[in-house]
Amino acid sequence: MEDKLSEVVLFGSWYSPYTSRVKLALKLKGIPFKYVEENLSNKSELLLKYNPIHKKVPVLLHNGMPICESLIILEYIDEVWNHAPKLLPEDPYQRSRVRFWANYTDQKIMPASYPLLLLKGEKKQKAIEDMEEMQRVLEEGIKQDFPEQFSFFNGKTIGLLDIFMGVNCYNYKAFHEVTNSEIIGPKNPKIFMWVNALKEHPLMKDTLPPHDKVVAMLKTMIAPTPDV
Repeated sequence: MEDKLSEVVLFGSWYSPYTSRVKLALKLKGIPFKYVEENLSNKSELLLKYNPIHKKVPVLLHNGMPICESLIILEYIDEVWNHAPKLLPEDPYQRSRVRFWANYTDQKIMPASYPLLLLKGEKKQKAIEDMEEMQRVLEEGIKQDFPEQFSFFNGKTIGLLDIFMGVNCYNYKAFHEVTNSEIIGPKNPKIFMWVNALKEHPLMKDTLPPHDKVVAMLKTMIAPTPDV
């Protein structure tokens, strides 16, 4: 185990949810690591060296070996440091379902949130309705595949799905404030309760950026546009 812990470096960005996922996994496993903050407007030579294909964060460097893409990194962490708590279930089918719903949040829910910063009028309302429908699909899917997932309040250790949902939705109130629209709420009560429970987890509070800092970042992403 000592060799496994000898050299772990994470290249990331404070605002990147993908970076936050890896930070949470490392902290959850109790793995010491060095963190290197990247300026994504002026990427370092090391980042470009270790991730020459996508040139993005996060990159996990373990004993000089780079691992890229957050889901791949989380699976690597769970396999190399295979002590509890486990991020993924032992059962292969259950692992496949976790990956499926994790990908769903990345491919559907996350891309649907950022256009809300720019949309207005009927297009914005339609985007909110689409977001609510995607959350409904997620909620029904989680209830079917992992009925115990919404028992987070009983002290269950967080796993990969919690990390994805917690990071993706942790600062939903910042989106509410900046866009003047509710993208997570009582229309999908299980998702709403799950996210709010995750917000209270000590590791989430310790790792994810504060509300005011996220609001300031989101405001920089809004350019003046006519009503559309």
